[in-house]
Amino acid sequence: MTSEPSPVLEFPAWLHGTTAAIRRKARAEGQRWARAYLKTGAFPLPRQMRPVLPGEVLVMHSAGEFDLGTTRWWIDMFIGVFMGLDEGAPEVEDQRMRDAFESFCLRTPWGAIYQAAAPSPPRSAERMAKRLASVLRFWDVLQGPRYAYRMPGTHHSLDDLMAYIYRPTLEAWCPGGPAPVREHLALTVERMARATREDCLEAVFRVIPGLVEANTDLQHRELLSDPDFVRERLSALSPERFEDFSSAYRYTVNGQLYAWDRELGRH
Repeated sequence: MTSEPSPVLEFPAWLHGTTAAIRRKARAEGQRWARAYLKTGAFPLPRQMRPVLPGEVLVMHSAGEFDLGTTRWWIDMFIGVFMGLDEGAPEVEDQRMRDAFESFCLRTPWGAIYQAAAPSPPRSAERMAKRLASVLRFWDVLQGPRYAYRMPGTHHSLDDLMAYIYRPTLEAWCPGGPAPVREHLALTVERMARATREDCLEAVFRVIPGLVEANTDLQHRELLSDPDFVRERLSALSPERFEDFSSAYRYTVNGQLYAWDRELGRH
């Protein structure tokens, strides 16, 4: 079932509460979804929805708020659903079910914004194009709340949230693109969706210098800033490993930079 954009933003009611309560409910909800999928091949919409009031804060990352006992929207706790999914289905069905579940989630505003703030592997250009396209679809209704992400006490607008997470990625795909985040994101999605491996390599290559500059604790920054070294290392990656960050999603590319940095330290 597809959830059409609505002037009233609603999220699953169980995502509102304390972190302890939501953790239990997320796991149970994942088990319920797994049972439904195994029986019918589809996922039902949540049984109870709750409106998100304009200006309400959605916690998208645990580091965004420290008072874990507060009753509020803890969207980052949605990750607990995946534990319930794993427990509720045989291993042979796991990947197929997860792929189907992501498609289900991307047809909802709550699933779209969760996957944008915490995209699951792989973060390939193909997968990320679909996730970001889903955010664009629900853009107007998702502008109502404020978003807590990584910086305590900072409540982002939707534009600010997407710029904070994806600005390096947008610039890697569309250097000097449109100033409005929504337009820049739309152009990036268009390019990601039809990207070749070479297009992805170039986008990743363009995002790396800024990340090396920002990550001041890297021990071999000079070598990691060397274009020849970077191209050689990117070309040597297995197709599966490169696929995980072929979208130039900065947090996954960061992981690869630190892996190279550790490897250099062992030589």
